[in-house]
Amino acid sequence: MQTIMIDGKTLAAEKRAELKKRVERLLTPPHLDVIWVGDNPASQVYVRHKQQVGAAVGIEVKVHHLPESTPELDVLKLVEQLNKSAEVDGILVQLPLPKHITSDNVLEAIDPAKDVDGLTSFNLGLLLSGHPQMVPCTPQACMALIESVEKDLTGKLAVVVGRSRLVGKPLFQLLLAKHCTVLQAHSKTQNLTALTRMADILVVATGHAGLIGGADIKPGAIVIDVGISKKPDGSLEGDVKTEEAKGVAYAITPVPGGVGPMTVAMLLENVVQAAERKQNPVDED
Repeated sequence: MQTIMIDGKTLAAEKRAELKKRVERLLTPPHLDVIWVGDNPASQVYVRHKQQVGAAVGIEVKVHHLPESTPELDVLKLVEQLNKSAEVDGILVQLPLPKHITSDNVLEAIDPAKDVDGLTSFNLGLLLSGHPQMVPCTPQACMALIESVEKDLTGKLAVVVGRSRLVGKPLFQLLLAKHCTVLQAHSKTQNLTALTRMADILVVATGHAGLIGGADIKPGAIVIDVGISKKPDGSLEGDVKTEEAKGVAYAITPVPGGVGPMTVAMLLENVVQAAERKQNPVDED
């Protein structure tokens, strides 16, 4: 079997082109504010990338870079200021935060209408109830990648390996909404292979490098590899052993170049949606 490598970079570029057109129809450009606390090198790369891709589609991105020692109360005060600002369409808290700051406290303080990461309990509750407003970006990316190779998911058996608030739990709901039968597993599931080998759609999001090998995949499955880990030589690898999966899976996302680019594109989508809800877009003739 010739396995399709799902090109997240190309799909993300197509999404950005679509978003740029939507931004051009708005009365004022969307405005995203990013809160970054500390000097985590990876966070610096991610924040800079969001600034670059945001600017490319016409989104104004402002970064609030706070010292590592900033008290949690000061971060919460900044969130409240941004909540009240009429100029701000979206608020993003760059994770991880320093250990003395409770991430949940900061995330829950964000106005749900500006919660472009979709991680507040309010927005997750709307997703669970079947009335989503802001959907977490990585699960949205996974769905877009899956549907790029299979439009109709009705009746497919989907196995999600991972149970995080960021990916696994919301992705379960999105797959269910597409009429999949969904099983949720995790790195501690007993006899995990018995489940993964049944999956028509397999999404792995555990952060355990090489957890899934070729023998763990049903022939012809669609495999979405969310995990990303750095090897001793500095190269990156996912939760799935890609070389083993080739020839077994129908389609698979590479690491890097798969889920990552689409996740950023879906963040921009949420920012644009927030601006569209607030404004009255100028209709094109």
